[in-house]
Amino acid sequence: MERNNTSWFREKILMGRTFGEFIKDNITIGNMIALIILIFGIYAMVYRLIYGLGPATNLSDEYPWGFWIGFDILVGIALAAPGLTVGTAIHLFGLKEYHHFAKPVALSSLLGYVFAIFALLFDLGRYYNLYNLLIWSWGFSSVLFLVGWHFFLYTIICLIEFAPVVFEWLDLKRARDFFAKLVIWATIFGVIIAGGHQSALGGLYLVVPYKLHPLWYSALLPPFFLISAIFGGISIVIIEGTITHKAFKHQIKDFDEEDFNKKLIGLGKAAACALYIYLILKLLDFAHYEKWHYLKGFYGFWYAVELIAFVFIPALMFTSAVRNRIVWLVKLGAVLTAFGVIVNRLNVCLIAYKWYVPFSQKYYPAWTEIALSAGVVTLLVLTYRFVLNRMPVLYEHPKYKSEH
Repeated sequence: MERNNTSWFREKILMGRTFGEFIKDNITIGNMIALIILIFGIYAMVYRLIYGLGPATNLSDEYPWGFWIGFDILVGIALAAPGLTVGTAIHLFGLKEYHHFAKPVALSSLLGYVFAIFALLFDLGRYYNLYNLLIWSWGFSSVLFLVGWHFFLYTIICLIEFAPVVFEWLDLKRARDFFAKLVIWATIFGVIIAGGHQSALGGLYLVVPYKLHPLWYSALLPPFFLISAIFGGISIVIIEGTITHKAFKHQIKDFDEEDFNKKLIGLGKAAACALYIYLILKLLDFAHYEKWHYLKGFYGFWYAVELIAFVFIPALMFTSAVRNRIVWLVKLGAVLTAFGVIVNRLNVCLIAYKWYVPFSQKYYPAWTEIALSAGVVTLLVLTYRFVLNRMPVLYEHPKYKSEH
């Protein structure tokens, strides 16, 4: 029995190698850099758990939400929207030509939510009471209650959507077939849940009309957050698809680069549409509330940079790429778009928050806050690579090929 367990571990986890061979093969420059980041990140995690939020962060009563909320939650959840966007298009709108992206986007969303929740635990003062959200504290009038429950439900949905891949890997056909039948229903429910909390994250800032700079504050913050999550999610699919299909090209038999590029251009077209809708709504909001006089000074300049460099220009890039079939321009547009979502979320949560306070008195994250977030991102990337190396994500399992 022990020999069988050892054989299973060696085959499924160590990929047919001995433990020594596995360690030796993974001593690379990239892994050493990841190890260094993880050392600092784990130190920050342990330090925060032992000494609390006060010593481990620069948070205060004036700035109760800092870099962890801004980056790990607002950014992390927005960029974990591949399942909401591409996954929905595949399963609900019948875009079967994009079926090859179904499993990777399910994995992206699952890991994005799992690690966002993991990071959130360190930002909660009493993380050990989190279960109260699900059992005792039913605050129906609270946006945070809505977001918390949606996170919990959507993580379960992501698990259901990715479960068939796990059971194919374990060769458990009955379990695989059972969850494969649930995917369509999970996707339908997931659209409602994901759309709800993506917009609700913007709704959290509706209660601070005097603390958030007028250029970023708007009654349309919920739809702004939802739409930006849509083009952010599509951009992540383009970026991840480009990287994984290059790094794991050996896993994909009969890889058709021309067909893959065609699909990237199709994704670029969808991203362009979402960007134009977002840009039009932002301009209408700007004109309706007559915010012209706020364009003076640093915040006006920075708002223009966000809107032009990370919304308008990427939209033009995608448009030109689609019309002229330029694949590299789609990829560049995706990078700019994803970075723009990061900039927007950090602007709302940190930079434009309490804009009237002098810069010398504003909140700046401690190094432990950055180290912890970097550690979480590194863990996510390593987990993503671990799964791609072992499970049939980028290719179809030979025993189940006819069932996809």
